[in-house]
Amino acid sequence: MIYVFLANGFEEIEALAPVDILRRAKADVKTVGVTGKEVTSSRGVIVKTDITADEITLDDDLEMIVLPGGMPGTLNLEASDKVQSAVDFCWQNDRYIAAICAAPSILGHKGLLKGKTATSFPKFNGDLEGANVVDELVAVDGKFITAKGAGASIEFGLTLAQLIVSRETSDSIKASMQCR
Repeated sequence: MIYVFLANGFEEIEALAPVDILRRAKADVKTVGVTGKEVTSSRGVIVKTDITADEITLDDDLEMIVLPGGMPGTLNLEASDKVQSAVDFCWQNDRYIAAICAAPSILGHKGLLKGKTATSFPKFNGDLEGANVVDELVAVDGKFITAKGAGASIEFGLTLAQLIVSRETSDSIKASMQCR
């Protein structure tokens, strides 16, 4: 199971491009409403989520969580006890944690990126406490996947599909979507 957490103020493309790509890869993905079943993006797009944060289960079936950026979406994610618990569970149980744009700051504030290679929207690089910050669209270090921002959303999603399913599947999706 992959949970993509959405909180009011999330960045649309950073959330929905990975959901789209992971579903094309036949991964088991659920969108999770942190601030309710209907969540409003940073640009006023209302998305109905599959489940709410109260419905998540942190167990052996959980493979990955995805934290999209956006403001104030990232702040709303960070303020959620359910999101914090999911991050802690993934960290303690060696599961993937993916974050894009401002959202890697959540991991930095928890001290989880110390000694890890990571990236984020440049304004938030200082929040990646102890990380080796790189100027790449997507950075993978062990179970941490971080990405720069909206323009990296497709590459981010393809990387997640590669890690969860296979490189072959990711490459096939990339070709079918006409990505370079």
